[in-house]
Amino acid sequence: MKSNAGAESIGMDTKTADSAYRVLARKYRPQNFDDLVGQEPMVRTLTNAFETGRIAQAWMLTGVRGVGKTTTARILARALNYKTAEIDRPTIDLSVPGEHCQAIMEGRHVDVIEMDAASHTGIDDIREIIEQVRYRPVSARYKVYIIDEVHMLSNQAFNGLLKTLEEPPPHVKFIFATTEIRKVPITVLSRCQRFDLRRIDANMLTALLKKIADKESITVDAASLAMIARAGEGSARDSLSIFDQAIAHGAGNVDAETVRSMLGLADRARIIDLFEMLMRGDVASALREFRAQYDVGADPSVVLSDLADFNHLVTRIRFTPDVADDISLSEDERLRGRDYAEKLSIRILSRTWQMLLKGIAEVDASNRPVQAAEMLLIRLAHAADLPTLDEALKLLENGASSTGQAPRSDGPRSGNGGGESMSRGTPADAVAPVRSSVTSGGGATMRLVEQSVQPAHVVPVQPAAEEQTPAVPVTSIADIVALADKQRNMQFKILVKNCVRLVSIKPGRLEINLTDDAPKTLLTDLSQKLSEWTGARWMVSLSREQGGRTINETETARRDSMLSDARADPDVAAILSRFPGAKIINVRIATPAGQGNGDPDGMDGIGSGDDTLAPVEEDD
Repeated sequence: MKSNAGAESIGMDTKTADSAYRVLARKYRPQNFDDLVGQEPMVRTLTNAFETGRIAQAWMLTGVRGVGKTTTARILARALNYKTAEIDRPTIDLSVPGEHCQAIMEGRHVDVIEMDAASHTGIDDIREIIEQVRYRPVSARYKVYIIDEVHMLSNQAFNGLLKTLEEPPPHVKFIFATTEIRKVPITVLSRCQRFDLRRIDANMLTALLKKIADKESITVDAASLAMIARAGEGSARDSLSIFDQAIAHGAGNVDAETVRSMLGLADRARIIDLFEMLMRGDVASALREFRAQYDVGADPSVVLSDLADFNHLVTRIRFTPDVADDISLSEDERLRGRDYAEKLSIRILSRTWQMLLKGIAEVDASNRPVQAAEMLLIRLAHAADLPTLDEALKLLENGASSTGQAPRSDGPRSGNGGGESMSRGTPADAVAPVRSSVTSGGGATMRLVEQSVQPAHVVPVQPAAEEQTPAVPVTSIADIVALADKQRNMQFKILVKNCVRLVSIKPGRLEINLTDDAPKTLLTDLSQKLSEWTGARWMVSLSREQGGRTINETETARRDSMLSDARADPDVAAILSRFPGAKIINVRIATPAGQGNGDPDGMDGIGSGDDTLAPVEEDD
């Protein structure tokens, strides 16, 4: 370790005493708090604590792999035991190497004990620590225990550590590191100061890689550094390992093509080209571009992940334009990302993101990833000119003729895979070229090119559902039940009576809610049968509103009410008391002859019209 200060302290000889090559992740491992990248909040807290003498007895360091948990623990142990000819106290200023510094940073100091909890998980290992803490350090100021991956300890080991951790001897400090903070018992966390080491920003990683490349005299371009930093996913160690691999792969020279080939990445510009092809629905071009990227070594899952990343970038730029100034982005990503952010609506970007997210999982799980990826691209391109759900409902309600835009047919596309879409429901004299590029307000399609609708594809216009007057009027659920009874469809009649709750009804449109036990096909069956029985087109939709009671619930409530009223009648009560065991099983209300429901005796009863009527009263 060199004795100079600051960032230079991480500069070591490329080879050790035995001439073995040291990888960049070890060679440029931070030696003091100034070298830590992206962890300023933690450094500020520790600086204030050391300056005021408020030094904790235990620390818990958590974060993803490669952000510097173990390195930070060693630097902290070095700060606790810092000693030079001029300074003999704990300090954060480690610019001048102290008496114990090198041995601590190399992991060989007798008073700084490092233990890997992944291989020492039992109570016996913790019992050994408990027995040793009573002894003072050999040469340092503090005896420091660094336990890595502490979440791997068993429950017994955690319980055995609690008392010592809460009241350790004044000469003992504990430093824990873990990637799974949720697996650490809260009783342990409550006895420690917790520091969450953050993922390192891509800009910081890029700057760090550039600095190391200059020290190593490696020629590398900005695009390569950005790809390596992005692949490192916020981990300095991972980024340096990838950089080391790229140097070896390129024989000392690192360029974008070398990194892309090594990592199996796709060209970012080509990813954006593929994104544009999908947004304009050009299936053939998208498939050709995907195959071309696959042929040069790009992994199908990586291509789709890059598409999802660019879709996410466009969405972020739409809300926070400053994102485009990130130096880890390529020029194409910045400029074209801004362009798409202005053209594509949030609904479209959200739909594309959801399809990609689901499709990537399918590709990863498939034993035919290339074919699965191509099918996903076809779905994405096919959805390019589909209206959103709200827009489709508006088209159905208002009619295609009033909007000048019609739902797309499922028929074949033109040769380019998406140049023209078939028009349905538009008069021939109303057909005209339209530009369907999407506006920020949420346009109907994702088309980025001009489309023209050919008159040859036009079919006769169909009137909207609400403009048609049914030949058979239907104004209630009871009317639907009557129709089912007239058509002798008893099963459908029972389903409607038991499962349908009316929300609203008007000619050609029925809005309902269903009971929990309703068949999944009931909505479709209602629409088909109403159209068939009334001679008009019906649109049946499911509402979030509760709606009224079903016919069966209404009849049951009415029956219960009438039974209750009958029991309260003095004459009926007298009869029931005179004949023990008798009960009321049905109630019929007397009406003038000819005004009932067709009963010959002029009695109107609950459920009249059924074949299951019982006598008014009957002895058991």
